[in-house]
Amino acid sequence: MDHLGYNKTSSFSHMEFILLGFPGVTKYRPLLALPFSFIYAVILSGNSVVMLVIVLEKSLHTPMYTLIFSLLATNVVYTTAITPKMLLGLFGLNQITLAGCLVQIFTVYSSIMAESTIVLLMAIDRYLAVHQPLHYQEIVVKHVIVHSAVNGVIRYSFVVLPLVITAARLCYCRSNIIPHFHCESMMLFSLGCEESRAQIVGLVVRTLMMFCDIPIILISYLKVLQTVLRIAVGMARNKALHTCSTHLVVVVLIYSSGFLISVLYLPGNSTSYDLQNIFSAIYFLFSAMVNPFIYGLRMEGIKSNIRKYWGKKKDLPVKQIRS
Repeated sequence: MDHLGYNKTSSFSHMEFILLGFPGVTKYRPLLALPFSFIYAVILSGNSVVMLVIVLEKSLHTPMYTLIFSLLATNVVYTTAITPKMLLGLFGLNQITLAGCLVQIFTVYSSIMAESTIVLLMAIDRYLAVHQPLHYQEIVVKHVIVHSAVNGVIRYSFVVLPLVITAARLCYCRSNIIPHFHCESMMLFSLGCEESRAQIVGLVVRTLMMFCDIPIILISYLKVLQTVLRIAVGMARNKALHTCSTHLVVVVLIYSSGFLISVLYLPGNSTSYDLQNIFSAIYFLFSAMVNPFIYGLRMEGIKSNIRKYWGKKKDLPVKQIRS
């Protein structure tokens, strides 16, 4: 048995853990709450503004903007599952039960799967809009969305649930300290008595979540670009290319950071915990922070309506004074 209480023959298992995010920062640890609080406030406000515009403006009640709304809502869900607990942990309130860990893992990984599904749907949506413009609404609403919702539930069941079940059944006899700001599955599994088998499960799940949709997404956008360059001219071509480039920026942000995180958490990787924490924070928070600005600034339908509602808000006091 070592100083952490590890014993392969012991049936003891920790039921409460300590989330020690950024373990290398000790003296000025609470100061980290300032930038992360600001980022979280930007995420909540930015995503909420764009979602509210999509809800209020009837002209935006189309499949594409519904998918954008869903993507931004997913951003809010998984950042809320992580950030408040991380902020409390920076002030020493960093205990979490195994049940709390499992809920956090399920919420975060389900949100990542949902995000991947939404990005895939956005690629298919653009493909159908270009290749089947006359039947676009009927195909997307009646077939693509329904089938994708069913597909999403099946994917959650076969990918996320085994991860949570594995984490729930594992005995944690190595330590109860997770050197991360949330219950990262690979780090949690590394505390288990049967570390290697659990980490293999975690690695397989992470790979499936990150990369199973990439080929379809890339093929869809390549087909769209080929078609647009071949048949569209003038403003129609510019509009289609602008929309696709906006979507591709989001795709690159999500999958490039996801790939980097997967490499950092490979078993045997010698990367420091602080560096892993930093890149995890970038992965979870950066895209969620910039997505509303990308869509708000690059999607003309959203940008023009934000200007419209902002203009009404500025004119309101003047009208009240005149009345």
